[in-house]
Amino acid sequence: METYTAMRHFADSWGLLAMTLFFIGVVLFTLRPGSRESANDAASIPLKDD
Repeated sequence: METYTAMRHFADSWGLLAMTLFFIGVVLFTLRPGSRESANDAASIPLKDD
């Protein structure tokens, strides 16, 4: 039972920090300059054969 408590404490502290940093990184990656062009290119991939 002690292992569950340790894992719960880890998830509550460092796990939350890791998920928050990951979320901020994804948002910054999405909003970086020049991302609009690459997103539009990726969105048009299914239509390139038509």
